[in-house]
Amino acid sequence: MLVLFISNCSLNKVVKHHGVHYLDKKQEKLVLSTSNKNDIISLLGPPSTKSTFDNDIWIYIERKKIETSILRKKDKLLINNVLIVEINNKGILVKKDFFDVNNLKDYKFSEEKTEVNYSKKSFVYDFLSSLRQKIDAPIKKNKNRK
Repeated sequence: MLVLFISNCSLNKVVKHHGVHYLDKKQEKLVLSTSNKNDIISLLGPPSTKSTFDNDIWIYIERKKIETSILRKKDKLLINNVLIVEINNKGILVKKDFFDVNNLKDYKFSEEKTEVNYSKKSFVYDFLSSLRQKIDAPIKKNKNRK
């Protein structure tokens, strides 16, 4: 029985892989001003994230972790690649930025915060105020008392 249990245990560590496999090698095949949306999708598949500003911005991610300990469930990050591609309104690749574990730390993120300002003069506030005024109107109260 013990032999059966031990034979089923694997000494290979579990590798968790998310995103596009071999993103670092695949992104090298993309050529600025030549590759288009169809080329990008056929090579990398659908993006992890899309955003639209003046141009389309697609983000591809590759992350690979390995379990370092079975008992503590700690993971070690092996690969953390990010590819950001910018596509113009004609569908042509105009910019690509590739970041790996080493140069992703050097990337400067914006510290600015977007604040949402709700005032008492918003549409919802005006609508609910007018509704409250209609409910509290003296004419309505007098009609209900008769």
